[in-house]
Amino acid sequence: MVNPIRFFTERFPVAIGDIEELLGTALSQGGDYADLYFEYTVVNNLSLEEQIVKTAGRSINQGVGVRVIVGERSGYAYCDAIDATEIRRAAATAAHIASQPRAVGPVGVTIRRPEQNLYPVENIIGQQPIERRIELLERLDSSARGFDRRIREVQAGLADEYKVVMIATSTGVLIGDVQPLARMRVMCIADEDGNLQSGVSGGGGRLGIDHFTSDLVDRYAREAARQAVVQLDAREAPAGSMEVVLGPGWPGILLHEAVGHGLEADFNRKGSSAFSGMIGQRVASDLCTVVDEGTIPHRRGSLNIDDEGNPTSRTVLIEKGILRGYLQDRLSASLTGASLTGNGRRESYRHLPMPRMTNTYMTSGESDPEEIIRSVKRGLYAVQFGGGQVDITSGKFVFSASEAYLIEDGRLTAPVKGATLIGNGPQSLTRVTAVGNDLALDEGIGTCGKDGQSVPVGVGMPTIAISEMTVGGTK
Repeated sequence: MVNPIRFFTERFPVAIGDIEELLGTALSQGGDYADLYFEYTVVNNLSLEEQIVKTAGRSINQGVGVRVIVGERSGYAYCDAIDATEIRRAAATAAHIASQPRAVGPVGVTIRRPEQNLYPVENIIGQQPIERRIELLERLDSSARGFDRRIREVQAGLADEYKVVMIATSTGVLIGDVQPLARMRVMCIADEDGNLQSGVSGGGGRLGIDHFTSDLVDRYAREAARQAVVQLDAREAPAGSMEVVLGPGWPGILLHEAVGHGLEADFNRKGSSAFSGMIGQRVASDLCTVVDEGTIPHRRGSLNIDDEGNPTSRTVLIEKGILRGYLQDRLSASLTGASLTGNGRRESYRHLPMPRMTNTYMTSGESDPEEIIRSVKRGLYAVQFGGGQVDITSGKFVFSASEAYLIEDGRLTAPVKGATLIGNGPQSLTRVTAVGNDLALDEGIGTCGKDGQSVPVGVGMPTIAISEMTVGGTK
């Protein structure tokens, strides 16, 4: 395993003494706090379409971001060269957010290692022969086509990222991490007399190539093909207010969007979240406990340290319906007196960190999932979701269900298409009437966007029943 501190100080013209001096430069205009974020990232992408390799790409990104905090203000500058002279210019630029120049010497730092090693990986995907990676995509293609003669097209992709980071702070910490990431994706298009339908599957995490066994690749391919074929027989979704059952795993994306973003500390500090000022109050059914956990081994949203150098943690956000806390980064925590939760995240060295989710899920309950479905007279069972959007201030959301079924007299009947779920995040949680004992996390495909930044995340939930939700359909 690469030592990230040695990686940067030996590979680039920047020594620990330079880092200490650069922190002093960042604080020279009177800043309260400063940090340096060093990053070196290699990204590989490979795709197969029409049974041939369509794209193969490799990119390297490297640079340093310098942040200075003064009260509620943040100054930020970055450079694409990992060089003391260039970083010094960036540090001087970021320093100007402060207004009281002062003489500051070097800021001493002590090397620390992360307290956890959540993703030891030996066989990094990007370091494997391209022939081996192509074989995985070809297997996806052949397995999907073999599922059903109506599978007309298969698009398969494999992406991996190898990121090395080092973070130096004016509190005297110098820490680093090596963060591998991989994702496999397959989309199938089924055709029956001109009726075209699609299905998507895949997964990944902070894993190596050994994770993608033949059995797993076949499972991804068959699942995408199955979804596409099911949709061939789907009828138009009904519209109106009805009971909704969400399946386990990926439907947790609704929880992530409709509730999770509203629990990030910056929105609450500014009073723009539907959950602002509600700690200690009931915001959900007493069946609901919602957790953000960045310490699950090999998960897509997990990190040994966040992008501010703090250890990630397990943060209980809602406990039996009571709001217990928010997801914190350093700025929000310092302004509100809250404890750090290890949720300061950024897309790259070009971006300021902000409070972001890691792996967010609802914990298991006690109900049998089959009993939950049997208890519904008329409703919708949603097991896969496509796109969606949420208004953080009001909590209102709209999500499209890419795979859903009617529930009639306690039985799953016809698949439906064109269903959207419309509701209010906090309100929907108060209407949860049953929580299954089948908690599942997603396969490792999630990417979250916020303020123009994208970061990898995980979601999850058990089967849950919501007594009333508006379903948008076509009939």
